[in-house]
Amino acid sequence: MPPAPKRRRCVLEEGHEAQSVAVAVEEDDSSSSSTSSSSFPSSSSSCYPLISSTPEDVNTPSPSQSPLSASPSSPPTAVASAPLSQYEDVSSSQKEEGPSTSQALPDAESSHRNGIDDKVAALLEFLLLKYRTKEPTTKEEMLNMVIKDCQDHFPVIFSEVSECMQLVFGVDVKEVEPREHTYILVTTLGLTCDGMLGDEQGFPKTGILILILSLIFMEGKCAPEEQVWEVLNVIGVYAGMEHFIYGEPRELITKAWVQEGYLEYRQVPDSDPARYEFLWGPRAHAETSKMSVLEFLANINGSDPRSFPLWYEEALRDQEERAQSAVASTDDTTAMASTSAGAMSSSSFCPE
Repeated sequence: MPPAPKRRRCVLEEGHEAQSVAVAVEEDDSSSSSTSSSSFPSSSSSCYPLISSTPEDVNTPSPSQSPLSASPSSPPTAVASAPLSQYEDVSSSQKEEGPSTSQALPDAESSHRNGIDDKVAALLEFLLLKYRTKEPTTKEEMLNMVIKDCQDHFPVIFSEVSECMQLVFGVDVKEVEPREHTYILVTTLGLTCDGMLGDEQGFPKTGILILILSLIFMEGKCAPEEQVWEVLNVIGVYAGMEHFIYGEPRELITKAWVQEGYLEYRQVPDSDPARYEFLWGPRAHAETSKMSVLEFLANINGSDPRSFPLWYEEALRDQEERAQSAVASTDDTTAMASTSAGAMSSSSFCPE
């Protein structure tokens, strides 16, 4: 049996300095950990859990399967997964050159991967700084200031960092000028908050919000609090325990995001002892949609939104309801304007 292919993952760890961000490591597909009872696979890293991002590893799910759930044969992986084949392939001729060559290859490969990993971490920090200062950047700037001697591997490095920015921090790296390769950094799903929540020197925290909004969508209209924490525990986020990206998560989720209007946190009716659940807040409904969330999840899964019939139908219903609401609102506004104009015309008529 051929050895399991290796995949990359971006593992975020708290380093010796407060602003230490990330290091990319490798993980064999054979080393999978057990999954939780939720629809999300587990991960040994403190990152957003998701299944393999390569299309060949994605099985067509049943209607009851989550866009983020792994098939039994697919091992769980963490964010920024991408094949290592771009820079770790070893040709058969190299393998046959003899013992001395084969012994030298692992050290050379390891050194090369470490160099790539360093650039992934450096570019991640660079883009986080750009996000904090709300400045655009260009491919040329990234190459000259960060990538430098690894420019041949820019596509791989940039792809991994972009995925990590989106999934962990809730930030999209969006190209706005293709000819100049100019990029801006904006909040994922069209959300208007920047996720900094008053901490301008910290990390964007929108990634955890998007994870919860996605879970609520997949569960219907609400998600039990215990299920939310079960999913968060999988990625190393625990109530009452300070997290180096998200801070104290219970405070963030049940207060900050509730006050921002993105989440609703309420007691389950008639529950004794009291249990709580999360729903989308009014600001979430206003700024994003179920279809946007489904497209986001399908993109992570390397598939199409139509691959998940139940969620796709729900997203279509949501779109129709929004369209009908917009038409009704327009009709009401038009009717009010007509009534107001008629009233003004009547009041201006003065009989002799």
